Amino acid sequence: MPKSQRLIQLIMMINAKKTFTVQELADELGLSTRTLTRDLQELSELGVPLYSIQGRGGGYKLLQERLLPPIAFTESEATAMFFACQSLNEMGSLPFDDSAASALHKFYHYLPADLQKQIDRLKNRVMIWNPQRSMSPECLRTLLQAIMNHSVVTIEYSSSSGMTQRNIQPIGLYTSNGYWYCPAYCFLRNEVRQFRADRIRSAIRNESIPAREDIAQQTLLDKPDKASSERISFAIELTPQGVWALESNNRFGPSIMRRDDGSGTATIQIAQEDIRFYSDIVWQLGREAKVVEPAEAVAYIKQKIVAMNQLYS
Repeated sequence: MPKSQRLIQLIMMINAKKTFTVQELADELGLSTRTLTRDLQELSELGVPLYSIQGRGGGYKLLQERLLPPIAFTESEATAMFFACQSLNEMGSLPFDDSAASALHKFYHYLPADLQKQIDRLKNRVMIWNPQRSMSPECLRTLLQAIMNHSVVTIEYSSSSGMTQRNIQPIGLYTSNGYWYCPAYCFLRNEVRQFRADRIRSAIRNESIPAREDIAQQTLLDKPDKASSERISFAIELTPQGVWALESNNRFGPSIMRRDDGSGTATIQIAQEDIRFYSDIVWQLGREAKVVEPAEAVAYIKQKIVAMNQLYS
C-alpha cells in the first residue's frame, strides 16, 4: 500500500477509535509497530492532534476535534470554497475561533501553484461584503455550541428597557447587514423571541435547565415573523439626493414614490419595536431625508439633533 494511502487510512481509523495503542493499529493494518510509530509521528507533525498516554495501559488519544480525511475538489469548487471562506473575514465577529482563518490558510497552501495565481488575481476584486459590527465572539461561540447541543444559555441582554437576565434556548444564528441575530425561546417571556447578538453582554451555558424538545426541532425557517406584531406607518420625505441614496435600500427602495423634480416620499409598514432602527437609517442621510411619521420617530430624531448640537456647541 502506498504511504499516502496508508496515512489516509490511518487517519480514518484514528477518527473512529479516539483512543488506541500502537499494537492495536499495527495488528489491524498488518504493519510493524516501528513503522506505525513513524506514521503516527508524521501525522502529528502534519497537525493531527494526538496525545501520548504514558504508563501501563497507555497508548494514544485523539484530542477534541477529529481530523477529516482529504477531499478532492475541482478547480471551480476550490475557487468557490476559497472565496466563501474569505468572505467571513468581512464580518466583524464570528461564532468560531481561529478555525476559519486556519482552514483558509491550509486550503490555499495546498492548491496548485497555477490556481493560487488565479485566486491571487481575484483577491480584493471579488468579495461578499458586510459592514463590520462590534460584538463578542465568545458570546457567539456559546450560542453556536448551544444550538449544536440543544442546550439552554443564560444571557445578560441590553434592550431599550435596560439590562435583563434571560434564560434562552437558541434556535439558530444568522447575519444581516453585519449584525448577528439569534431567534431563541425565552423562558422569561415563555415565547420565541429574536435577540441581536451585539446586545448580549454575556452568555453562559446553563445545564441546570432542561432544553425543550419542541424548540430543539425548530430551525431558522421558524424564526419569529414580525408581520404578526403590531404594525405602524413609517413615512419620510426625500430630496432628489435622498431618493438616489435610498433607491437601492431593500427596505425603502420599493416604496419610493418619485416626483417630477426628482424628490419623493416613502411609506412603509414596520413593527413598533423597530422605530429607532429605521429612524437611524434616515438619520444617516442628514438633510436629504425627513421623518414625517410616526410621532415617536420624529421625537427620537429631535433628541438626536439636540444631543448633536450640545456636542458641538
